[in-house]
Amino acid sequence: MNTANSHFNHKKYQAFKPVDLPQRHWPDNVIKQAPKWCSVDLRDGNQALIEPLSVEQKMILFKLLLKVGFKEIEVGFPSASQADYDFVRELINGGHIPDDVTIAVLTPARESFIRRSFQALNGAKRALVHLYNSTSRIQREQVFKLDKAGIIKIAVDAANVIKQCAAEQPQTQWRFQYSPESFTGTELDYAVEICNAVNDIWQPTIENPVILNLPSTVEMSMPNVYADQIEWFSRHIAHREAVIISVHTHNDRGCAIAAAEMACLAGAQRVEGTLLGNGERTGNMDIITMAMNLYSQGIDPQLDLSDIQMISRQVSELIQLPVHPRHPYIGELVFTAFSGSHQDAINKCMQAYQHGDKWQVAYLPIDPTDLGRSYQEVIRINSQSGKGGVAYILEQALSIQLPRWLQIEFSRYVQDYAEKMAHEVSADVIIELFQEKYINHSAVNSGKGWQLMSYELTQQMSHQEQISVNILNADKEVQLTGQGVGALDAFVQALGHFFNRQINIVEYNEHALQPGSDARAMSFIRLKVEGCSYTGIAEHKDVISATLSALLNAMNSAIHR
Repeated sequence: MNTANSHFNHKKYQAFKPVDLPQRHWPDNVIKQAPKWCSVDLRDGNQALIEPLSVEQKMILFKLLLKVGFKEIEVGFPSASQADYDFVRELINGGHIPDDVTIAVLTPARESFIRRSFQALNGAKRALVHLYNSTSRIQREQVFKLDKAGIIKIAVDAANVIKQCAAEQPQTQWRFQYSPESFTGTELDYAVEICNAVNDIWQPTIENPVILNLPSTVEMSMPNVYADQIEWFSRHIAHREAVIISVHTHNDRGCAIAAAEMACLAGAQRVEGTLLGNGERTGNMDIITMAMNLYSQGIDPQLDLSDIQMISRQVSELIQLPVHPRHPYIGELVFTAFSGSHQDAINKCMQAYQHGDKWQVAYLPIDPTDLGRSYQEVIRINSQSGKGGVAYILEQALSIQLPRWLQIEFSRYVQDYAEKMAHEVSADVIIELFQEKYINHSAVNSGKGWQLMSYELTQQMSHQEQISVNILNADKEVQLTGQGVGALDAFVQALGHFFNRQINIVEYNEHALQPGSDARAMSFIRLKVEGCSYTGIAEHKDVISATLSALLNAMNSAIHR
């Protein structure tokens, strides 16, 4: 081992012990509906902030959570914080809690804290008291220095106090929740034992179930192991039908969302988390991301995230933490493609997509417009971008559909510019480059080229057409005539004779810029004149005029090369 890095020593750690769970069922399960959500932004999220929220800020966040659609909201830790206590009192006294919303408060397993919590909740119509004490082996042995029976006694004594306090305030519809904190570090049989002991006091029923919250207080294993723990617990807990299994995952290993999703497969019915994943250390489970994951699978998340940008902006301002540009569904760049192959695939899929179809667009798991995002944000151009991205920008901004050959030609021009400037090229700049290369700097606009004045077509008996065209260069007007298979071929013959050059049409495309009888046409032509290629583009309300002008513009480029 390199002594310079001797402090970086993996041997001090040990692998997490897997769960002995024969014939596990959760890998074959499918999530078909959203879990019950509980926001812990005002408690767990708030306690992780450098500057905890004021009562006024808490009220703003509470109203936002109501707007999003949360029916259970953990509003604080009133026994440990005067600000939390005052906030709970304001919610109740001020009548801010809708009848279908249950507020929750957290309390440790200490009688004075429990009674203070019930004082804070006095007068509430519906309330959830969330009791916790740590049960992991490390906490038992090194923090509390108690055996298993001693830890169980703490939980049972607290459960009795809660039952007594609830009986003293019968006007409130009470619900109880217990968390064996550090569940992931607790022996599974012991976690079941202590939860059963608490339930023996509370006596849950199907009509009034107890919530058993199994937190990944510190993420210690792969999410599939957490799912095994949840399924094992669910199989062994008594009175399963009268218990709601809840999970509360943290992101120490970066897998909080995956752990919560797998836990739902394993039997969890309720999920706690925060908006944007704000929480201790690396954060809590991000409810927005998990809810949007369900949405992307055609499942109603039971939360209104349609104005997700407003939600994320308001939360970010309150917690004073920025939103990462790569944050799923929310970040500035999550619906953006710089890669040329990605842009090309998106462009083609978007052309095929029809409103009302099932969403199937490469590289875009959901439609950005569902979240108030614009398609213009999807493709951004830098030196790594390709023809599809440039074509997409022009089509979105100007309704111009570049043919493939022109996509290739113009994208090289844009790429050269991007490499020279060494930064992203905006949509406005791409439009300027397009006009500069094909329109504004043409020979006509510089006063040195020929322009179309008028034309007349005559059908011949030989099924060919004769064209008579008036073209103008400065003050010189010339009439040309030619014959060919259609107007374009006839004009090529006339120009070749007039300029005494061999002209061949290599590519030709045209399209309407918008639907309707009054639509303007856009024509694109590539000529080969004496071995060299030249591009001409023109727009006109008459498609033949657009085509003839595009041909003339390409010819101008050849003449004034």
